[in-house]
Amino acid sequence: MTSPCPLPAPAARQPTVHGLSQITSSLYISNGVSANNQGMLSSNRITTVINVSAEVVNTFYKDIQYVQVPVADVPSSRLCDFFDPIADHIHSVEMQQGRTLLHCAAGVSRSAALCLAYLMKYHAMSLLDAHAWTKSCRPIIRPNNGFWEQLIHYEFKLFSKNTVHMVNSPVGVIPDIYEKEVHVMMQM
Repeated sequence: MTSPCPLPAPAARQPTVHGLSQITSSLYISNGVSANNQGMLSSNRITTVINVSAEVVNTFYKDIQYVQVPVADVPSSRLCDFFDPIADHIHSVEMQQGRTLLHCAAGVSRSAALCLAYLMKYHAMSLLDAHAWTKSCRPIIRPNNGFWEQLIHYEFKLFSKNTVHMVNSPVGVIPDIYEKEVHVMMQM
């Protein structure tokens, strides 16, 4: 495990749903449309774009490295096969003073799950803390249940403990961090 990389000060980051959401000093998440916006890439000094989808086609811009992770946003997809390679790639871009943009179609499930894996591996954050941090930067994140199960296994592999658990609820099996939300929804 490497020492944690610096996270931006809370005042320096603004939660965003549109455009690029800054997660760390060198990592951003967005949807596919923003990932193809040359102005946004350039103004945020993005040097690497990681497309975590099979359906979004990137526009290739000069001086930007592109990585494709062709995974569907379905619970049965094995996104976990990419946790270590993508976390390592994001870290290596940062070590070269570069900036990475992780994106999928909406910037909600696949890219968010890979972001959580990176924060656990390179910032030594628990899954619970990585989720809270990422959600504070990009409020719309919500990995699908299959990705949650894979992240829970990955957290155990890294730290030999879990901070998030899958639980039964009136809407099926969900991560326990969504229990309150489901309870409120059921009240309506």
